[in-house]
Amino acid sequence: DNVELLFVAALVIIAILIVLWFVPIPLWIAAQFTGVRVGLFRLIAMRLRRVPPPLIVNSLIMAQKAGLNITSDELEAHYLAGGSREVVAAEEILRVVPALISASKAGIPLTFERACAIDLAGRNVLEAVRISVTPEVIDCPGPTGKVAGVAMDGIELKARARVTVRANLDRLVGGAWTETVIARVGEGIVATIGSAQTHKKVLENPDLISREVLAKGLDAGTAFEILS
Repeated sequence: DNVELLFVAALVIIAILIVLWFVPIPLWIAAQFTGVRVGLFRLIAMRLRRVPPPLIVNSLIMAQKAGLNITSDELEAHYLAGGSREVVAAEEILRVVPALISASKAGIPLTFERACAIDLAGRNVLEAVRISVTPEVIDCPGPTGKVAGVAMDGIELKARARVTVRANLDRLVGGAWTETVIARVGEGIVATIGSAQTHKKVLENPDLISREVLAKGLDAGTAFEILS
């Protein structure tokens, strides 16, 4: 009899655990306390659609606290389309949410649809917003490398440039990344040195290189704006 009772108790516990997994009541309670209106049946439907309810609910909670108007349907659709995730404060959320919050705080116009398009294009939309707010310095051709060019007097010079760029959110989808900027700046350095009558002209006026690089619009077709 005791064995049967233990067996029945074990079955009941397993059944309760399965129900709690399939019907995430604790998650539903947490959502209600934070003002996010998500029904139990919607959470169950997420499970059936193979959408992790914690991911959507945590994203909704963060968006709600920041004053963003995003629905669970929009977040689910983005997740099913392949949306990227981000861990914030030990909670896994969809990356577009903190990106939109950062953009909103910085006064950068960024819609949910645009953020999703950038994310689905394989770009880190959160990093892009950060670079848009705080310009980043790129070493060309690298932290230790140098570009070699030969002046018209036959003397070879080696140079390295540091380029300050800011992400252009409107050009992120389809725009080339930092590798293209580095390659174009390298070409600009070689062209500037090569067009100098003497190597001394370049040595005496190193700002020739920066002026030429900025004048050529090397950021065209990239996801960045070259600032300096």
